[in-house]
Amino acid sequence: ILDHGPSTVTELAGRLGLTPAAVRRHLDALVADEVVEAREQRVYGARTRGRPAKVFALTDCGRDAFDQSYDKLAADALLWIQERFGGDEAVVAFARARIAAQAEEYRKAVESAAPEERTEALAKALSADGYAATARSAPVGEQLCQHHCPVAHVAEKFPQLCDAETEIFSQLLGTHVQRLATIAHGDGVCTTFIPKISKNTHN
Repeated sequence: ILDHGPSTVTELAGRLGLTPAAVRRHLDALVADEVVEAREQRVYGARTRGRPAKVFALTDCGRDAFDQSYDKLAADALLWIQERFGGDEAVVAFARARIAAQAEEYRKAVESAAPEERTEALAKALSADGYAATARSAPVGEQLCQHHCPVAHVAEKFPQLCDAETEIFSQLLGTHVQRLATIAHGDGVCTTFIPKISKNTHN
């Protein structure tokens, strides 16, 4: 379907050397996984009699299963910014602006939570953005663990993205935080230590 575009069951069966029934079984599974979707075939010119054949096309989710160049594009863009517009300072400014815009939802979540539940609230907000984050107790504080990083490949080359994220966590939680590990540096999980905040501390 990627190579030939939206295709009917008959076309797919012919190309793959399978029976239409076998093709339909595969398509049912792909539709259930939202990798392909059924559409009415567009007919150009005179319409033939009867119902138009259904064609199966890739969804955006289906396209994402194939190699994409977004990471390379982002890294190339940051390199261009670094070389043309002020070196490391320009990259830091970009990283801070990016996470600040992203953090508005995090801020709302944290500010609406009780002080002792703020790390958990931040973890849930991060998870909604694809970071698969959890909060857990640690000696004299808590650990915020991000089990996935959507920008890990770019952050390998530009750790300024990680640094800006750590800064924003500190601002949101109203305390110094310490990044212990990052996926971008080859660790399995991004781990941030948040020291226990005194009950009379205010943001």
